[in-house]
Formats: sequence, C-alpha cells, structure tokens
Amino acid sequence: MMGETAADRVVWSVTGAEALSFLQGLVSNDVLRLGKGPGLVWAALLTPQGKYLADFLIGRLPQGGLIVDIKDSLAAATLKRLTMYRLRADVQIAPTSLVVQRGLGDAPEGALPDPRHPALGWRLYGAAGDDQMIDWDAIRVAHVIPESGIELTPETYLLEAGFERLNGVDFRKGCYVGQEVTARMKHKTELRKGLVPVLIDGAAPVGTEIVTADGKPAGTLFTQSGGRAIAHLRLDRAEGEMRAGEAAVRVEV
Repeated sequence: MMGETAADRVVWSVTGAEALSFLQGLVSNDVLRLGKGPGLVWAALLTPQGKYLADFLIGRLPQGGLIVDIKDSLAAATLKRLTMYRLRADVQIAPTSLVVQRGLGDAPEGALPDPRHPALGWRLYGAAGDDQMIDWDAIRVAHVIPESGIELTPETYLLEAGFERLNGVDFRKGCYVGQEVTARMKHKTELRKGLVPVLIDGAAPVGTEIVTADGKPAGTLFTQSGGRAIAHLRLDRAEGEMRAGEAAVRVEV
C-alpha cells in the first residue's frame, strides 16, 4: 500500500432529505447511483453556457454520509454558488474535519476507488496519513487526466477536457446547468480542440502558447513530466514539430 495526505483538498458533508436530488440537478454526472451504496462520482459544475466552474468528487462513505471532495482553491466560490442554488431545498452543506488520503496499490479498509481512472488508485476519508510523495503529475500526464486550476480553467468545455473518457459526464441523466451546450457538443459537432498527450524536448511554464512551425497559434502547454506533457490543441494544427517557448513539442502517437 502506498498513500499520502492530499493537503490541497477540502471535504464537505452534504445532508438533508433532498441532498442527492439537489446535486443531481446541478452537476454533469449521475449522482443518484450513490443512493444505492458507497462510492465516488466525479462531476463538474458549469455555467449556463457550458463552461467549467469547478470539479469535485461526490461520495457516499462506507460508514454512511454524503461528502464533496474539492480543491481548496475552488471551495469558497463553489460553496457560495451551491448555496445560491439551494433556495428552499432540504439540503445542508458544511465543512468537516475529514482529511483526504489518496494512494496506489492495495486499498485500506474503507477506501474508495477513484472513478476517473484506475491509475489514480484509491481515496480514504478520515485522519491524516503518511506522506509518500507519489508523482501524481506523471500519472496524470500518462493518462491525460486534467487537474483543477491547471488544465481545467474557466474557458474549459468538458468534452475538450476528456470528461466523457474519464467518467465525469452522463448523457442520460437529464437536465443540469450547462447540459444543453455539453449535449450539443456531443451530438451535433465534431470537437476541434482538446487535451492531448505530447512529447516535449525542453521545458516551458504552464500556460505557454504552442505555435506551429510557421508561427500559427496551435494551443496551450500544461502539466509536464519526464519528457511528456498535456497540451490543449487545435486538432487541425496538431501536426509536426511545434514550439512552446524554447521547448519543442510534438503530438505523442
């Protein structure tokens, strides 16, 4: 077993008779399945225009109780927005003292599998754990898994960020905020941009513009690890050697 404390995560409790139905009407994924037993669901909260506001894991713990596991930098604004939507619903959202542990290998008792990808291992909610310093960036780059505040920004559309591939959106669940735009991108258009794995020779800051060999804008460079990186690219320009600052970039095939 290999685990560590995720110090940049905040955990809320969500209680009340309408807790699940409240979240179901707001987020991109089907959370009603959590009414059947323990588990985690990855979901996003969007603007009415279908753009990203926040992503989080919604969970039903083995010992009972509904939680939200969210990046600390997103917590205050997201809680404010959820409270605005709550109106008179029987829902209470409150901070907890729970600490997020995440790890690889054999999962400890009470841990839940990360629903995005098997390579992300398990998550356990309770007291602080050991600090094993797992290279999560290398794992995310290898499997093109976006991170809050890095690849996931206010300009992000879910399908361009791989939410369908990573079990973060459900097209059968019905309406939620931003659903119309997301469904239209799925059924009526062909994606012209998206997150893709690239090979990188050199390094450049996150957010560096990527340009084609003839200087045309092609996209943006994000997380880098071991000569590989995640990039958001215009798919019609993602050919040959490109540049991100002083680094050479090429789509990984």
